[in-house]
Amino acid sequence: MGDEDFETLRYRVADRKAYLTLNRPERLNAITSEMARELAAAVDLANQDPAVHVIILRGEGRAFCAGYDLKRYAERGEQVQPPVWDPIKDYQAMRRGTDDFVSLWRSLKPTIASVHGHAVAGGSDIALCCDLVVMAEDARIGYPPGRVWGCPTTAMWVYRIGAERAKRMLFTGDTIDGTTAADWGLVLQSVPADELEAAVEGLADRIAGVPVNQLAMQKLMINQAYDNMGLQGTQLLATLFDGIARHSPEGRWFQRLAAERGFAEAVHWRDSGRWIPDGGGPV
Repeated sequence: MGDEDFETLRYRVADRKAYLTLNRPERLNAITSEMARELAAAVDLANQDPAVHVIILRGEGRAFCAGYDLKRYAERGEQVQPPVWDPIKDYQAMRRGTDDFVSLWRSLKPTIASVHGHAVAGGSDIALCCDLVVMAEDARIGYPPGRVWGCPTTAMWVYRIGAERAKRMLFTGDTIDGTTAADWGLVLQSVPADELEAAVEGLADRIAGVPVNQLAMQKLMINQAYDNMGLQGTQLLATLFDGIARHSPEGRWFQRLAAERGFAEAVHWRDSGRWIPDGGGPV
């Protein structure tokens, strides 16, 4: 299978490595439901290929991934139900996307995220579902929808950096650079931007020499420890909370602002630190 089989990403295999490249550069690789499904399909494809020992995920263009496509989901309202909200309908739709992202974590073969530019909002979910994350020092990672209109459905923040720093990030919606992310243990390492590809390739080559069965056993053993700590239950709760966040009074205000003034202005308000109005607030 090659690039022609996907619309939102590119896929190729070389030297025991599968390369998955998010490929919506004109939208900073913003996530659509189609991209999430194709990501999971590509991970499955790599897992079924005996020639692949390790999976590298990266983004085309200026960013790894800028999160969900707010022009589609906030500005056009495709992720918001009418006033009578069905939480299970919302959960079913969002759980599918969560499971698509988590396919990187559940993959029997190791996954490495190569992060440049930004990995924010849903883009941070994708990156943090990889086993290993290597960031450019000047790249940014964070979850700005923690301020309004979102909850990170994969819930990987607390499992990577502990309760206090996870709260620091999600209470504020701030982003941090690659250097800080590595210092905190959120990601494996950070390197100068012009050394990112070489660092990822070197790590992947080191892994690629290990038998697939050995890699799978080590990964299953480590992941089981996280399952024992409640990862799957936490993801269930987080996915439900994400739907609530989009349909709370403040969440509906944010979506209305995006619809009337454009998602860019809504995001600017959210990220500026200004107070978030309730449903009766100004637009």
